[in-house]
Amino acid sequence: MSDFRDTLFRYLALLQLIPRAPGKIATPVLLEKLRERGFQIDMRSLQRDLRDKLVLHFPLICDDSQKPYRWYFDRNFSCSLPALDTPGALTMVLAEEYLKGLLPPVVVGQLSPQFRDAKQLLNDLDSNGLSQWAKRVRAIPNGKSLIPAPLDQEVWTVVTEALMERKALEASYLSRSNHSLKSLILHPQGLVSRYSVSYLIATVDDYEDIRQFALHRIRQAKISETYWRESTSFDLDSYIQNGAFGYRQSAREVTLIANVHPQVAWLLGETPLSDKQHLHILPYTDWQRLEAKVPDDQETLWWLMGLGANVEVLKPTHWREAILDAAKRIMDRAATPESI
Repeated sequence: MSDFRDTLFRYLALLQLIPRAPGKIATPVLLEKLRERGFQIDMRSLQRDLRDKLVLHFPLICDDSQKPYRWYFDRNFSCSLPALDTPGALTMVLAEEYLKGLLPPVVVGQLSPQFRDAKQLLNDLDSNGLSQWAKRVRAIPNGKSLIPAPLDQEVWTVVTEALMERKALEASYLSRSNHSLKSLILHPQGLVSRYSVSYLIATVDDYEDIRQFALHRIRQAKISETYWRESTSFDLDSYIQNGAFGYRQSAREVTLIANVHPQVAWLLGETPLSDKQHLHILPYTDWQRLEAKVPDDQETLWWLMGLGANVEVLKPTHWREAILDAAKRIMDRAATPESI
């Protein structure tokens, strides 16, 4: 009975390790991952599990065009353990709506079987009206959402494999500065999705400095035979907090002091700008005084500029001057007849 249970658990672990198409996993990698999970099995037994057992009951496909062989599920195969419940299904519907505005279609498509199952579950619940929820619920990203940059399916598959398997990457990358393709050896250290662009965080060749590579500008990619080098001093959270994506003007926080329109005050009262924020009613007006500790970054400054005449920034001085300078340049352009 114990042997049967161990075999069953091994089958379940093995099924969880195999990706759907277009993802693939090599047999030696499967063996390594099973051993990491405590299953003592040799290569011949693993091959027997795949060829003689699981392939008979599941839509498993073997790519034997090269060695080592690679295994994957049919793209449309879906199996959830445990089964999806109603709240989980609704969450998946909301997640799909939200992710469509943030990630490239090829990335969102990785979850298409789960999204399809969630919608099917809700559509089948006619008796209590839940089938209508998917038609009546939407998730809208905050602010203006740009269309996500297109991303090649094969590039996404190879990049994520290199990142998770700690492998170096050979990439053909389109340089934004000179619009030319460069051949690079990248050592992936992290992956960040920001607004409608996803970035690979990596070192290049033998250099130690951390750089960002927009995934949609990677035109070709493959796993490199070069040994992957880890940046031992790199921490992804610290990297982000130190302004890698926020265009920080300094590492410190600043105290934002501004007079804000009643509608802005109401918004910030419900959704604060930071956890160190205070709003005070100004005498003789319905405007309010805002004081908040915020990062000294361009993103916060751009947000303030977007409020236009609904905010008067008093401090920090360099933000006030930047806003006034931008307004002056707009007025100057408007006052100058456009040349034809």
